[in-house]
Amino acid sequence: MTLSEIKKHLGNAETIAFELPDGTLVPSHFHVTEVGRVTKDFIDCGGKRRKEEVANFQLWEENDYDHRLHPEKLVHIIELSEKTLEMGDLPIEVEYQGSTIGKYNLEHNGKNFLLAAKQTACLAKEECGVPVKKEMVDISNMAASNSCTPGGGCC
Repeated sequence: MTLSEIKKHLGNAETIAFELPDGTLVPSHFHVTEVGRVTKDFIDCGGKRRKEEVANFQLWEENDYDHRLHPEKLVHIIELSEKTLEMGDLPIEVEYQGSTIGKYNLEHNGKNFLLAAKQTACLAKEECGVPVKKEMVDISNMAASNSCTPGGGCC
């Protein structure tokens, strides 16, 4: 999800709820303690230089049970961050404290914002010799659906 997409969802929302990958909700008295622009400049295992940039939201909750962040307030925080940090329409990464700080992608299911698990990956599979998975194709019906048949002159 990008900054423009979250603002669109917030514009139609009466409340904000963040759902963890296991289906539990972040307590409703959470704070958004940071909105930032994070740039990662790195070299992958194949030696290629790469750069990634995300808008980072940090969620935090404590014993402040009377605090509730309303959608219009979060939109204001996002817009101030966009202006101050000169951010474009960046993808969003969310940090939330579990047993350690977790990093999540952000999605929306029509009701809640979903903290979706992030995965690591080798970015240079060919250079590292990691076999690339090939798509499995069912060839049992290929002759019936393909115009190229034995003796048809197309091969």
